[in-house]
Amino acid sequence: MASVDLEKAASSASSFSGEKPHASHHVEVYNAEIDISGVDERRLMRKLDWHLVPWLSFLYLLSFLDRTSIGNAKLYGMETDLHITDKQYLIALTLFFFPYALFEVPSNVFLKRLRPSIWLSLLMLLWGIMMTVQGLVHNYSGLLAIRWMLGTFEAGLFPGVNYYLSCWYKRSEFGLRSAIFFSAATVSGAFGGLLAAAIANMDGVGGKPGWAWIFIIEGLVTVVAGAVSFWIIQDFPDNARFLTDAERTAVVRRLQADDQFSAAGERLRMRYIWRSLKDWQTWLGMLLYMGTDGPLYAFSLFLPSIINQLGYTATPANLLTVPVYVAACICTCVVGFVADKYGGRGYLNVLCLVMGAAGYIILVASRNAGVSYFAVYLAACGIYASIPNVVAWVSNNVEGSYKRSVTLAMVISFGNINGAVSSNVYRANQKPWYTLGHGIVLMYIGIGLICSVAYIVLLKRENARRDRGERNEVIEGVNDADKKHLARNGTFASVAEAKREKGDQWSGYRYRI
Repeated sequence: MASVDLEKAASSASSFSGEKPHASHHVEVYNAEIDISGVDERRLMRKLDWHLVPWLSFLYLLSFLDRTSIGNAKLYGMETDLHITDKQYLIALTLFFFPYALFEVPSNVFLKRLRPSIWLSLLMLLWGIMMTVQGLVHNYSGLLAIRWMLGTFEAGLFPGVNYYLSCWYKRSEFGLRSAIFFSAATVSGAFGGLLAAAIANMDGVGGKPGWAWIFIIEGLVTVVAGAVSFWIIQDFPDNARFLTDAERTAVVRRLQADDQFSAAGERLRMRYIWRSLKDWQTWLGMLLYMGTDGPLYAFSLFLPSIINQLGYTATPANLLTVPVYVAACICTCVVGFVADKYGGRGYLNVLCLVMGAAGYIILVASRNAGVSYFAVYLAACGIYASIPNVVAWVSNNVEGSYKRSVTLAMVISFGNINGAVSSNVYRANQKPWYTLGHGIVLMYIGIGLICSVAYIVLLKRENARRDRGERNEVIEGVNDADKKHLARNGTFASVAEAKREKGDQWSGYRYRI
């Protein structure tokens, strides 16, 4: 029975290398006075999924739609109407990424300190307003101002939601949910092309050109979604309104049994943030995510233009992006499912990046429109599937709620700042084959591959050290005889205290490869 499994998870003792069972080792049971024997785990998981994932995915669909619709608007005369050059257009794309990267870390700290239902909803409402106003600009300076504000308010959603979901699911469950959430970006790519083609038919209505209506209509939808999100988005497991006391307790206990001890709550202390800054995983993760996120923005912002240069006019070019994104969506979800069920996120990431690299190698070498269009599928499937896989991989290996929030925000923000680079790699003087742009994206993928292999090797090495007992702490009354040799790893009254204080540095914690 699933409820029996929950009870086992709640009462299981912490493992500690080389120790005999001891009363002080046991996990401090969360809400010990509450009986969770009547909670069915499968039904609880379905309840979580339906209350959390669909709406958050819809919000990210709108976010990515708002962010990349400028690529669609370009095809319908935006540059001509605003009297801007190709270089100025690229600057407008670039400007978005600076506030977008800058505000991700503080936003994640605010998300933990405040209620997600308030913080995420407020951000969405504000960026929806900015998106709508983007359709009302009349000159280059107005476009730049709105792109800056759009980046500021959109900054908190992607790192915030990924961190938020990691606070609800076990490490072996988070990858698929992250993939489904992120697949909204691929859906938005498909939906964006269809929507832009349809909205462009409003050209002239109210004296506004078709490209302006793309921004206005999409922005108003986001404003409405942000307003209702105050009542739809849930808070953290220990105070979620849609769960009973027993269900809330069951969620926290199963997370603690998965070595997420901080699931019961954690006070903000600066040392948790400093731990993230000093952890090698944070810095390697930043480079790893850069190798996948840089190609993502280059791909999404310029796919319509690439297809347009293969011989298709504006509307067919937008429509031909649809099947590409559908394929990427399917691949993203499959990788998330396989990684959760069988493990091996690192190896899957290498596979995804090899696929993406194959696509771009073909794009660099090809001078045939059909072959290049096929290569776009390989590139999309490899790049899009890798993004949530990297996020889940890093998240799986960081314990401590504040540390994880900062680490994920730093990793994602560093990847996003590279959008400022990749949004400039496709120059008008390089069309129709964009050899330089494809080559630069290929370089990014190479960085991702190198970092993936390095991450696998280093995690394996650290797990081996822990298996040999090199990271064991001193637990008072248990292994005091080894205090001389183990004191460098810390001295604690119990394993529970060691887990709480050390997070993923605890000797019994094993990294996921």
